[in-house]
Order: sequence, then structure tokens, then C-alpha cells
Amino acid sequence: MPLFRPPAEAYSLIIRIQEGCPWNRCTFCGMYKEVNCRFRSLEEMEHAVAHARKEYPSARRIFLADGDVMAYPFDRLLDLLGMLNDRFPRLARVNMYANGHSILQKTDAELATLSRLKLNTLYMGLESGDDETLRNVKKRETADEMIEAGIRAQNAGLKMSVMVLTGLGGKTRSKQHAEKTAEALNKMQPKLLSALRVIPIPGTELFEAEKAGYFKQLSEYDALAELKTCIENLDLNGTVFRANHSSNILPLEGRFPKDKPRLISELETLLAAGILDTASPGAPPLSL
Repeated sequence: MPLFRPPAEAYSLIIRIQEGCPWNRCTFCGMYKEVNCRFRSLEEMEHAVAHARKEYPSARRIFLADGDVMAYPFDRLLDLLGMLNDRFPRLARVNMYANGHSILQKTDAELATLSRLKLNTLYMGLESGDDETLRNVKKRETADEMIEAGIRAQNAGLKMSVMVLTGLGGKTRSKQHAEKTAEALNKMQPKLLSALRVIPIPGTELFEAEKAGYFKQLSEYDALAELKTCIENLDLNGTVFRANHSSNILPLEGRFPKDKPRLISELETLLAAGILDTASPGAPPLSL
């Protein structure tokens, strides 16, 4: 069974607590399409934690897999975090993927309790702030629901690492996708923000929609122009921004608001260079 984790968790101890994703319907995502979601029992959790402790007793950072561990009931998460704090004396932080819906299922007091038990960063895919785009790709939540989830989590002491997908609206909703995504991020004010470019991959509904002509990818040029529009509309304070995933055409990194002018300048320079493909999305990356 493949194991997925954010790039920032490359040096974390990864413990699989859940199999698959409880939603698993997003048309662009192929991560868990062959996996039936299963929540592991407390006994299985204890076994996984005991095995991990035997191998890495000095772990300071732990990432809990798979797709949405926050979907566990609060009491089970309480047991799990208590177990991790007991077994790993040097533990500094625990991170996980979390969908907006699962965050909203927890009360403010519950989120604060999880934070006190060293739950630190929640990786949430906003993908788009445009509700029509979200409906088209079968995202579970509306933009407003994900904004609320992000705000509530951060107010409880948790850190939000939010992901957005350049090109997700296709050619028909590129402008709305860029502007509405920036609007949602401005309301949420995540501490960490990552931009990836959507790449329809075999086995996903988005791939089939592109083959059938229902979805049209942005060209290289248009994808960068869309990202530039989004960044131009961002009004973030203290957000670390990265667009250095292999899917991105131009690797970018900076901190808002300080580096916003530089990021726009770098995009403008490449857009004006005349080297971008204006007719197609270009060659796909060797790996995603």
C-alpha cells in the first residue's frame, strides 16, 4: 500500500494510523483510489506506535498517515496523542492531513486540547476558493467551510498548512479560480501555503474528463499567469509560501508580505521571456 506524506515531513517519523481517505471522491486525486478507507482499532494503533518506538525511540517529529486522521473521533485522537506523548519522551510535534469537514466536527475546546497534546500542523487541501470549481471536482466542502475550519484550528493554537491547485478551474474558470482562491486565503491567513499545478493523472475522473474534452488544461503560459493573478491578490501577513513541488513550472519560495513583489517580478520575467508553451501544458514532470 503506497504511503503519502507532505514534502516537509521527509525527516519525520511516519506512523500509519488510518488506511486511505474517508472522502476519496475528488476527481483530481489518485492517491488512495485503490484503497478502501479503514480506521485502525486502538489495539492496532498501540501496536503501530510500539513498533515505531522500538525503531525510533528519540523521534521528535511524527507524521500520522493516511489521508485524514483528523476524521477519527475526538476520544480516539485523545488516546492516540496521549500514547505518543508517553512513548516518545523527546516528542516536539505531531502533524497530519486534515480535511475541512473533519476539523469542523471538533469543538473549539477539543481542538485546543489536541494542540496542548502537541498536535501541531494540519495539512489541508483548500484547492480552490471558487465554489463552482470545488463542485466540479467533487470536493466535499465549500470554500466558506474550509475558511472556517482554518480559522478555528488556528485560533485553537494549531498551524494550518494549506494547499491550492493552479489550473484546477481549467480554461473556463481560470480567472474566478485565481481571484476567489486569493480571497479565501486572505480570510484564512494560513501560516504555511503551498501552490501545486494540477496534472490529470491516469485513473482519476479528471484524466477521463480531459480525454473526453470536458476539462481543458491551462497552457504553461496560462498556468503561470493564473498563479501571478492569485499572488497579486494575496494580502497575507506572516505566511511562508512555497511553489517548489515538481508539478510547478517555476520553483518559487518566499514569505508574505515581504517577498510578494519579488515573486510577482520573477513570474513576470518568465512570462515575458517567450519560452513558455502557449498552446499546451507542456511535458508532464517525471514524478509527482
